Amino acid sequence: MADLSRPRAGDLLRVGPEASVQFVRPILFRVIRVLEWTTYDGWRWLEGYQVNDRGEAVHRRAIFVQPAGLRTVPVPVAVGQARRRGLRRSPR
Repeated sequence: MADLSRPRAGDLLRVGPEASVQFVRPILFRVIRVLEWTTYDGWRWLEGYQVNDRGEAVHRRAIFVQPAGLRTVPVPVAVGQARRRGLRRSPR
């Protein structure tokens, strides 16, 4: 598992109640950047996109979380990429 004490741009995370009580219902979140705002010890502001199960951005937002409660998620294959892979022709 990646060290999430300092999430990085591009990380895909599962954000649930372990990270903050506001996420009783977990979300998937793709990090754009970690905001360097002064806050409570052990907490961070992250800016990014809430994504659906296919990895498509649905909402841009900033979230306030405890990095120790974040979990990495495998990156889903985009629908278009999967189709292109299936349509490849064998070399002649």
